[in-house]
Amino acid sequence: MTASPEAQACRPGCGACCTAPSISSPIPGMPHGKPAGVACVQLDEALRCRIFGRPERPAVCGSLRPSADMCGPDAAHAIAWLGRLEAATAPGRT
Repeated sequence: MTASPEAQACRPGCGACCTAPSISSPIPGMPHGKPAGVACVQLDEALRCRIFGRPERPAVCGSLRPSADMCGPDAAHAIAWLGRLEAATAPGRT
């Protein structure tokens, strides 16, 4: 049975969506974006975004919304799910 794709609240202490995917847009402190699997420099010690809601936050970050399918039961599930999505959508994929 597949979990519902309905939106949910961000899991405290996770940070998967700020680590797993690549981001090609500039981020303050990462002017060339970030590669997949690397934590964003804007991720704080509590794994929360320092620039959440600010205009310098990349649009792609705001468009990725937590969902039951993506987040699953824990951060490890979210990292794996987002890693598969990253691989499936990487440029040059055949």
